[in-house]
Amino acid sequence: MDRNVDLVLRSTRVVTPEGTRPASIAVAGGTIAAVLPYETVYGSELPPGARPVDVGDDVVLPGLVDTHVHVNDPGRAEWEGFWTATRAAASGGITTLVDMPLNSLPPTTTTAHLRIKREVAGRKAHIDVGFWGGALPDNVQDLKSLHDAGVFGFKAFLSPSGVEEFPELDAAGLDRSLAEITAFGGLLIVHAEDPGELTAAPQRAGAKYADFLASRPRDAENAAIAGLIAAARRLDARVHVLHLSSADALPLIAEAKRDGVRLTVETCPHFLTLTAEEVPDGATEFKCCPPIREAANQDALWQGLADGTIDCVVSDHSPSTTDLKTSDFATAWGGISSLQLGLPAIWTEARRRGHSLDDVARWMSTGPAALAGLDRKGAIEAGRDADFAVLAPDESFTVDPDTLQHRNRVTAYAGRTLSGVVRSTWLRGRRIVADGAIAEPSGRLLERNN
Repeated sequence: MDRNVDLVLRSTRVVTPEGTRPASIAVAGGTIAAVLPYETVYGSELPPGARPVDVGDDVVLPGLVDTHVHVNDPGRAEWEGFWTATRAAASGGITTLVDMPLNSLPPTTTTAHLRIKREVAGRKAHIDVGFWGGALPDNVQDLKSLHDAGVFGFKAFLSPSGVEEFPELDAAGLDRSLAEITAFGGLLIVHAEDPGELTAAPQRAGAKYADFLASRPRDAENAAIAGLIAAARRLDARVHVLHLSSADALPLIAEAKRDGVRLTVETCPHFLTLTAEEVPDGATEFKCCPPIREAANQDALWQGLADGTIDCVVSDHSPSTTDLKTSDFATAWGGISSLQLGLPAIWTEARRRGHSLDDVARWMSTGPAALAGLDRKGAIEAGRDADFAVLAPDESFTVDPDTLQHRNRVTAYAGRTLSGVVRSTWLRGRRIVADGAIAEPSGRLLERNN
C-alpha cells in the first residue's frame, strides 16, 4: 500500500462504480489512493500513521453532489445562507453543492458579483461550493468573462423568476444567450415553463392546491422544453432542463437524446416522493414551480429515471422566511426546503420501488458531478476526492423540523417517517459530520475544470 496513505475507511458495503461490495478505501492527502479488498489492508499491513476506521455494515456512498441549491447569500441571507445551507447539506450526506445565481443580492450575473459571492461563501462553507452564472436579457456581454472566471454554466428562466432583478429570456433572448454560450463551449441550464401557457391557465388566488396546480399546467413545461430542444438542435448547444415535473415531456426528451441533441435533465426529491393528492389546502410548504403533480405522473418520472431519460436528482432547495409561506398558494413563496433530507427521502421511495443504493448514488452523486464537470467528485475510485456519506439504510426516523440545520425550518417532509440515517459525512478524508455533530467549516470554493 502507498506509504502516504493516512486513512483507511472500511465497510462491508461500499458503493463503487462496479457495484456495492466489501472494501477498504485507502486515502492519501484527501484523495482516494485505492479501493482495496476488505480483508487485506488492516492490522500490520497499514502504513505507519494511517488511521483505520471501520464502519461495519453501514453503507459508504460517494458524497452527494447537489447542483441545484438556492443559498440566497448575500442579500437575502435571512432566507438561507452559506453557513446554514452547507451545514444542512453536510448533515444530509452532501459534500458538494453548486449555488444558483438568483435570490441573492446581487445575483451572479457579472464577474464583480461573482467575486462578492465568493468572498461571502469562502468563510462559511462546511462543504465544497461552486457557482452557476445567470443569463439575463441584458448581460450577454458578461457571459464569456463569467465562464472564464470559473462558473459551471448559466441559468436562465423562460418565464418570470419571481424576483425582479432576474428577468426571463424571451425566444430571441434565448437564441442570443445560447449562441454566445455555445461559442465558448458553455452550458445553459433552464427553468422551462412557457409564459404564454402560464398566462392562458386559470389563475385563482386562495388556499386550494388544486387551483394552484391548474395554474401551472404540464403544457407549460412541455412547450418550453420543446422550444429549448429546437434551439439546442439548431445551434448544436449543450442544454440542461431543470427540475422536470411533467412526465408528458419524457418522450420528447428521449427522442431528442436519441437524435444526438446535447440535452440532460434533472428532477427533484419532492416530485419523486410527494403527490398532489396528498397536499392539504393551505399547506404552502408544498408550493414549488413547476408544481408537485399527481401520483400517476410521479410513476412515469420514476420510469424516466430508471431508463436514463432523466439524468440526475437534485434538491432545488429554495427556502424563504416563514412569513412568506402564507396560506394563499397564489402569493406564497414557491420553494421546497429539502437539502438535508434528499437522500433519505429518495432512498425511502427508491427501495420501495425496487431500486438499490447503487442507483441512488448514480442519480444523486455521479450524475450531478458529470453535469457540472466535477471530475474529482461523484464516485468512489482512485484519483477522486475522498468524499463519503456513511448511511445506515435500514434505520428510520421521523422528520422533526426543529432538528434541521436549514435557517428556516419549514419543510414539506415534517412528520414523515424516512429510511436511511446519515451516520457521518467525509470531505477529502476528513470527517465533517459524525452522529449529528458538525465540524468547523473546511469547504473549498470550486471553479469549472479546477
